[in-house]
Amino acid sequence: MREIAPPTSPMAPQRRRLLWLLALWALFYASFTLFTPPLLDDADSVHAEVAREMVQRHDWVTLYANGIRYLEKAPILYWSMAASIKLFGAYAAAARVPMALMVLGLAIAAWGFGRLLAGHERSGFYAAVILLSSFGIFIFSRILLPDVAVCLWLTLAMFCFWQTERIDFADAEHGWEGQRRAQPVAWCWGFAVCCALGVLTKGLIGMVFPLLIAAAYLLFTRGVRGTLVRLWHLRPISSLLVFLAVAAPWHVLIGRANPTEGHPGSLTRLNGHWFVPGPTLGNVHGWTWFYFMNEHVLRYMNLRVPRDYDTVPLWLFWLLVLVWLLPWSAFLFPALKRVRLRERTEAGRAKLFLAVWAAVPMLFFSFSTRQEYYVLPVLPALALLIGWWLHEEAMEAESFTVPQPLVTAGQRAATVVFVIGVLVMLVCGLLLLNAKEPAPGTDIASLLQQNPGDYALSFGHFLDLNAAAMGMFAGPLGLTAIAFGVGSAMAWWKRRQFEPHHSNLWIVALAFTFLLAAHTGLRFFAPALSSKQLADAIKDEVQPNDLIVIHGEYEAGSTLGFYLRRNDIHIFEGHSANLWYGSFFTDAPKIFEDEASLKAKWKGSQRIFLWAESGKVPAFLGKDYVVVIESGGKLLIANYAARLK
Repeated sequence: MREIAPPTSPMAPQRRRLLWLLALWALFYASFTLFTPPLLDDADSVHAEVAREMVQRHDWVTLYANGIRYLEKAPILYWSMAASIKLFGAYAAAARVPMALMVLGLAIAAWGFGRLLAGHERSGFYAAVILLSSFGIFIFSRILLPDVAVCLWLTLAMFCFWQTERIDFADAEHGWEGQRRAQPVAWCWGFAVCCALGVLTKGLIGMVFPLLIAAAYLLFTRGVRGTLVRLWHLRPISSLLVFLAVAAPWHVLIGRANPTEGHPGSLTRLNGHWFVPGPTLGNVHGWTWFYFMNEHVLRYMNLRVPRDYDTVPLWLFWLLVLVWLLPWSAFLFPALKRVRLRERTEAGRAKLFLAVWAAVPMLFFSFSTRQEYYVLPVLPALALLIGWWLHEEAMEAESFTVPQPLVTAGQRAATVVFVIGVLVMLVCGLLLLNAKEPAPGTDIASLLQQNPGDYALSFGHFLDLNAAAMGMFAGPLGLTAIAFGVGSAMAWWKRRQFEPHHSNLWIVALAFTFLLAAHTGLRFFAPALSSKQLADAIKDEVQPNDLIVIHGEYEAGSTLGFYLRRNDIHIFEGHSANLWYGSFFTDAPKIFEDEASLKAKWKGSQRIFLWAESGKVPAFLGKDYVVVIESGGKLLIANYAARLK
């Protein structure tokens, strides 16, 4: 007699989905992506070098880059990388481990938050997989930036806040409208701790964003008087003490370790314009002024010194929300349509809360300078909103109710994904047809056009790509074409078959295949973005007393410092950017060269290696040098003393 199989445990799908999340994270964030590509010049390697010097100097308070005070950043990212470097060694993979763990934490937080909001684990699964597969989270976790950690602390802070709201809803259901209870200390203090960790990760926005989001939501739902009453129930005094206990010690210590020197000028207004006088040697503001005034207030007002950054146009900043959410952007609009301003149910208020969360950072940065990755704190809220909508759509399809407005909206969104997929496939196909395979050993830099005005933006160098360079990207282009062509078609077909969940899984496959293509493309492009190949050429022969010089800003060749384990690199014609302000402290090493000093050293007995962009060797050297290596549009030359050893 045939045995009847026991019913599947309701926990089985949840375990499977959680295991899939962990597997996707491990594959795309904690395996080959830790080792390739090499660290990139500029922020990526500068931040890794700061962490390496933190271990080397045994100073976990003041940050240093190339031996000079690096006062503009909060410490948590560097503490985490330094701990990893201390444990695993000064390798690129070790520096990237904390970032990978932060992405995992963000995915788990989204999974738990989505489950809480919708009352079903599948909503959390969708939110987590959207974040793991979103182009924005992936591409900006390829650079060692603190913004993914900001997303994590903000998500956890909002989770704690919403727990207090759920308790308040329960009180209202029991008829305790006029005598609401003070909220449990665990959630109030948890919110305070997350705000403090956010401040220690990226400055005051770590506190400003959670408070603005909570306050704006309360004002929408309770009005001014109700908001004030509600805030008092959230244990503000004890929460403030908890916040200060976590956030204050480092701020006090670093302020005392880096006091003002001499008599620096102050902010003044001349001829209708604000003017910030620059520092001079021995006359420089300490950390407190530089960090809070310069890096927060003046940066927001676009008056920060030095003015070494660009700002994304406002229209592009808002458009990037859709780009960083690819390929899930098509579902954002139907999800937002479910948000109502005057909802009284818990579910309705939760959707409003997520919309407010998304709106606050976007509006905040609309009035200030902004970079492409400033959009990232919005993504967890939108992922939760989209994930919830996808779950409700799937529930509607599985219930066979009539009519099915969500299913119909999902089919329209899948059609948009299909159209985008076909367009991407056609563009990739045309590029492949017109691209010429480069000769073996071709340096990618020789195929690029130059757009130096865009290099202040993250990944601005990718705007150098042209038709001639596309021949080197046949693999990534082909993989992208397959991902968008097949994935979008199958997602559309499955939704036409009233199987939205299976359609979503095809979009997951599309997204992760595209991320693989993007990572492969980044590896191919890395020689133009990194100086590791130059460091590798001399790492076995360079001696501690040899002088290494970068022609230009330190950031242009900063991978030399990390890969050669050097924090004494000299700079020629690049007294600016991250090393500029700290160089005016009296104990800063004298690493900045002018033509006279470098020319004198070049003719001396000390061996010197000079990094320069191809074709931009200082003219005063004439032909008195040896080319050690040229790669990626950069070259390393040595003085005649190199030939004596």
